[in-house]
Amino acid sequence: MKVFISVDMEGISGVATGQQMQDPEYGRFRKLMTQDTNAAIAGAFEAGATEVLVGDSHGNMSNILIEELDPRARLISGSNKLLCQMEGIDETFDAAYFVGYHGREGGSERAVINHTISGLCVTEIRINGRPVGEAEINAGIAGYYGVPCVLITGDDVLAEEVKETLPDIEAAIVKRGIDRFTAELLSPQHAQEIIKEKAKLGLQKAKSIKPYQVAGKVTFEIEFKLTNQAQMCTLFPTVELISPKTIRIETDDYVVGYKQLWGCLILGMKATRSVLGG
Repeated sequence: MKVFISVDMEGISGVATGQQMQDPEYGRFRKLMTQDTNAAIAGAFEAGATEVLVGDSHGNMSNILIEELDPRARLISGSNKLLCQMEGIDETFDAAYFVGYHGREGGSERAVINHTISGLCVTEIRINGRPVGEAEINAGIAGYYGVPCVLITGDDVLAEEVKETLPDIEAAIVKRGIDRFTAELLSPQHAQEIIKEKAKLGLQKAKSIKPYQVAGKVTFEIEFKLTNQAQMCTLFPTVELISPKTIRIETDDYVVGYKQLWGCLILGMKATRSVLGG
């Protein structure tokens, strides 16, 4: 059995503030990110996995300490990825795990470090009119390839948020959200025990979990924070500006649409840097 693991950082055990993911704290939390990943890997192999591929999915996507990663797994590191946080997944995988994920921008005020892909750019992302976070977006990519999402780790708000889209997913809750930058934390050791057990349970029931698939025509919308971010996206002829800050992409192919979405976000981030003088 093949397992794909996408690993973000905001939902990792111990993380409560943005400063913890920057120097001088960054090294500590890279280590915790690697340890949470190893817990998921261990659970996967205990449940019968024969192959695990890990995708580093935070920031520059080069955070996980390869020298401390479980040697049974392989790692995709680096940020030039057409599928962003899901680079490497295909129809040969039997299950997907989302480790260290977080709530969406515009959702609950209790979701720890809530944002959707880019906190500098995005007010809200919608699929077919429904607000979604990174977990739902990426579950659609996994589902496109027929892969069920069987594990998510992060805070209690995230676990509740994904229920509608992913009702059968195993949720390893490693913290309780209090505010965007405040959380009640479990010890990393306790959190990683939970992750390992939930990873094992998720893979054991993978064959009974239906992949999340968005059938038919798909509409992606991004509501940006600045007008120039949205305007930059009209460089793509398939992108429609539907309000000063909102763009729309319509497609019959989820992954084709997602790649356009990701391209628009890259342009939006570039526009943000221009405003900031970067």
